[in-house]
Amino acid sequence: MMRTSSFLLFALLLFGCAHNENTVTQISTIDALLAGGYDGSAQIKNLKSYGDFGIGTFDRLEGEMIILDGQVYQAKADGRIYKVGQGTTPFASVSLFRPDITMKLGSPVDFKAFEMFADSLIKDDNLFYAVKAEGKFKAMTVRSVPAQSKPYRPLAEVVRTQPVFEYKDIEGTIVGYRLPAYVKGINVAGYHLHFIDSSKTYGGHILAFEMTGGTVSIDKQNKFRMILPEKGLEELDLAKDRSDELHRVEKYKAP
Repeated sequence: MMRTSSFLLFALLLFGCAHNENTVTQISTIDALLAGGYDGSAQIKNLKSYGDFGIGTFDRLEGEMIILDGQVYQAKADGRIYKVGQGTTPFASVSLFRPDITMKLGSPVDFKAFEMFADSLIKDDNLFYAVKAEGKFKAMTVRSVPAQSKPYRPLAEVVRTQPVFEYKDIEGTIVGYRLPAYVKGINVAGYHLHFIDSSKTYGGHILAFEMTGGTVSIDKQNKFRMILPEKGLEELDLAKDRSDELHRVEKYKAP
């Protein structure tokens, strides 16, 4: 009986891995988040069934999500990292990270040069890619956002008062995605990256950085699964073009 149960468990794990291989599973849409759809619709504990790697946010938009090696981390508005096992998320992208290529950086890079380096490893601009970079950083600038109260303001307004943190000479991991242009409105086209330091103490949504050494790993994803919330979308204006809002949210840093 014990051997049969063990075999069934092993078979289920294998099926789960195969089912999620090369697949990005997404909770809701980026435009819903931009419009103020901050109520969590998916259980954090269920995200692991989709993969061991990813980014997102939390119920009421409380902080930035980093999923690394199967553990969900929350970078709160105090700039600190917390392990999370419960709660909900209004937006997340999750995948099983099995890199197709890993390359060592040949020279220091800033955010733009990093994008160019990663792009050189990508063969098809029209596919999805999970991106991980591990190494040393001369500088890392990240943000997070505090929990919001109803009525929710649009995200482009929330980030105007976001806490921003700047770290010097820090080691850690970049976690995120490089997505094609046609996902506009669904997710972030281009690079969307979060950071967690090696001590799992600091992190957040990346605004700028200087990486002095390390490796960059790319995992090609050719399957996409989206899970929409069962309620709440009817309250949002998702017909509006929010491209300008997204740019402000992704790159905004208060003067």
